[in-house]
Amino acid sequence: MKKSAFTLFLLTLFFGLTAFTSSEPVDEPNCETTNTEENMKEVQEYLKECGAFFIATVDVDQPRVRPFGVSEIIDGKFYIMTGKVKDVYKQIAANPKFEICAMKPSGSEWMRLSGTLVNTESVALKEEFLNRNSGLKSMYKADDNNMALLQVTNATARFCSFGAAERVVKF
Repeated sequence: MKKSAFTLFLLTLFFGLTAFTSSEPVDEPNCETTNTEENMKEVQEYLKECGAFFIATVDVDQPRVRPFGVSEIIDGKFYIMTGKVKDVYKQIAANPKFEICAMKPSGSEWMRLSGTLVNTESVALKEEFLNRNSGLKSMYKADDNNMALLQVTNATARFCSFGAAERVVKF
């Protein structure tokens, strides 16, 4: 990644963390909420195109950022997953607000996804997630009491670029 693109990425994450301190609803210009299923699919496709994406959480008063690589839409709901033994899960359990930032390989387009993460214990949903991401089966099992399947709720995705106005979708 070019130095300027990396700097932009870090600035995007830094300024995106202000979402953790605001509880006021914000009136979004250019916001699409009419077709939440299509909005969810657009976010999913964007994350897949980017490959890795970075999730920010809060550890008491310190932001923490780490890479993730998988997300899925199952039964009309958007999920990411991690292990319950990891610090990221403990941070989410303490404060379920998050922000994801993903940048396209061009370095000139990025998306920020914020919302709340809700843990689900459904073994059937976990099995479906693992079936779609078979590489994770060597690390997790649907009934291992470690796999945390996290549903993204109250989601706002902001599509940004150097050449166009920000576009916002919600689901």
